[in-house]
Amino acid sequence: MRNRSEPSVDTGGARGAGSAGGAEGEVEGDADVVRFAFDGRALAARRGQSIAGALWGHGIVAWRTTRGGGRPRGAFCGMGVCFDCLVVVNGVPGQRACLVRVLEGDTVTSQEGHGHGALGS
Repeated sequence: MRNRSEPSVDTGGARGAGSAGGAEGEVEGDADVVRFAFDGRALAARRGQSIAGALWGHGIVAWRTTRGGGRPRGAFCGMGVCFDCLVVVNGVPGQRACLVRVLEGDTVTSQEGHGHGALGS
């Protein structure tokens, strides 16, 4: 299993001429495409792209809410320092979207508060 916290160097948006095979948005060439789900939506990204970069490329700029007021958050610093970009990846909460590379078949969901709803506030 790959290390999910391995930093990503490519945070550019998903764009280009090739179709993403049914997922929203466009990316370059099917060989460089990974497909993933975000909050139930089928999306595509460039291989090696961060989750934050992939979401930005689809116009999604907020994917977390604060635990103290439910305010929307997305990427702020873009380098893993601020923790504003937390998402749930394949059931694991607290993953920094700016550092984690999106992989084929990933299931990414928005995170509410600290991401451990069953544990309380």
